[in-house]
Amino acid sequence: MSASPVSRALRLLRRHLALVLVLLVTLVAVPGAGVRDAPVSLVKLRSTGAVDHPRDVVWILFLGSDARPGQSVTRSRADAIQLTGVNLRTGAATVIGVPRDSYVDIPGHGREKINASMYFGGPQLMGRSVGNLVGVQPNYVMTAGFDGFRRMVDGIGGVTVDSRFSFSDPVRPQGYHVGPNKLTGFQAEIFARIRKAFPRGDFDRSANQQDVLRGILRQVRLHVDEPGFMERGVLSVVRNLDTDLRPAELFRLAQAAATIDPARMRGCVVLGGVGYAGAASVVFPDVARARRIGDDVRRDATLDHGC
Repeated sequence: MSASPVSRALRLLRRHLALVLVLLVTLVAVPGAGVRDAPVSLVKLRSTGAVDHPRDVVWILFLGSDARPGQSVTRSRADAIQLTGVNLRTGAATVIGVPRDSYVDIPGHGREKINASMYFGGPQLMGRSVGNLVGVQPNYVMTAGFDGFRRMVDGIGGVTVDSRFSFSDPVRPQGYHVGPNKLTGFQAEIFARIRKAFPRGDFDRSANQQDVLRGILRQVRLHVDEPGFMERGVLSVVRNLDTDLRPAELFRLAQAAATIDPARMRGCVVLGGVGYAGAASVVFPDVARARRIGDDVRRDATLDHGC
């Protein structure tokens, strides 16, 4: 029997109150930005005051940092680049994947691989570079290092991803097979990073990263009404989070994440050709096509048709 409107409203209220309490505690207990080099960073782009996105739409650039132990998460090259738009009213979402080796103009630094933007200027410059390529400027940039990503995935009980390929890897003795695969945080990291096993290399890797995002969302929605689940999940994030956002803004983003319906999440990858810039293997993105993707999703504020 389906829950009554009153029961659903009470669950929603409980969930939101729990988030508010957790965020208020976090404001006191967790050091602010700049105090520590946390494994997860969330910043608002300074240039977004002039960005004219529809009122119900928020764009978040999700980055996986290639930082090694002892290196800064936000000043190392980006390993995963996924620009995600969320319609807060309907739960529809569009994800635009950008191959990390895309050879582009980086403001103030000439032509380089786009993932070098974070090394040169942190999340702010990374956001500008991706926005310039696609034509959609993100409102926020969230960056996670390997350790932060693993902790968050393990904090929600792992993740199930639907793989389009079968391949082997030492961290998963049974391998990865076509169809559903239940993964730990470490295994999900490998799934999101490997590329040589796939026919389209960097492009398939970017698509796999979107599959991980879908899996995380499905896991959250599956358990969202379990007592303590949202609280543990949010605490798992904020314990590892360095941010310059105020609690009210954090709460709005938490609501945005809880709003996304995985079944209404559409994804695409910026395509292009593969070649060399000097001795470096790079991707030459189809800029015109990337801009058409950006134009389409900006015109369709519902985000129902994806990209």
